[in-house]
Amino acid sequence: MTLNLTPDELLSTTRAVRKRLDFTRPVPRELIEECVDLAVQAPTGRNRQRWHFLVVTEPAQRRAVADIFLRALAVAGGQPLTERDLWRMNYHSGSTERVFDGLRHLAANIHRVPAFVIPGVEGRTDHAPVTVQAGAWGSILPAVWSFMLAARARGLGTVWTTAQGPLERELAQVLGVPYEEVMLAAFIPLAFTLGTDFKPAPRIPREEVLHWDRW
Repeated sequence: MTLNLTPDELLSTTRAVRKRLDFTRPVPRELIEECVDLAVQAPTGRNRQRWHFLVVTEPAQRRAVADIFLRALAVAGGQPLTERDLWRMNYHSGSTERVFDGLRHLAANIHRVPAFVIPGVEGRTDHAPVTVQAGAWGSILPAVWSFMLAARARGLGTVWTTAQGPLERELAQVLGVPYEEVMLAAFIPLAFTLGTDFKPAPRIPREEVLHWDRW
């Protein structure tokens, strides 16, 4: 089943779904395979096609992966927020608090998520120059976004997280991934959504992000 969405509706309503994931319904393998088939139609640097999608649905493996997610979340850091970051985050009152409330809900229920999708890309970029980083990430991000759009069109919800980062090596070991050769790019919970009536998110005005001819 696919939703009757226009291209603009699909692009503007594919949300980071945390509180509206349906933990009670398994996701059929064929739906995930359809999403991957569409994902790998994305552009890829020099046609190298280094992408991989690890899907975790087996109960014991899901529990192990969920445990790593929670422990990694507890130690995850990030760059300090700038004044501009804070201004953007709070431009629409309450929007950032809703994001963190959703994250708390997801963390509390991560063990109930029916499927995890963990995209990987061959070739590590640890300490690599920006040009190398751009090539690697530019060859996995479009494919993952295509996966997420395809999932939305099929009534499935996703949320891109990088919670695996601090414990990536441990996650790779659990999944049997050759850590020195493959970089795990994200940790994406996948489930049917509770309802399909998602709306565009509040964003800062276009004038704040659009630059014409010069900054």
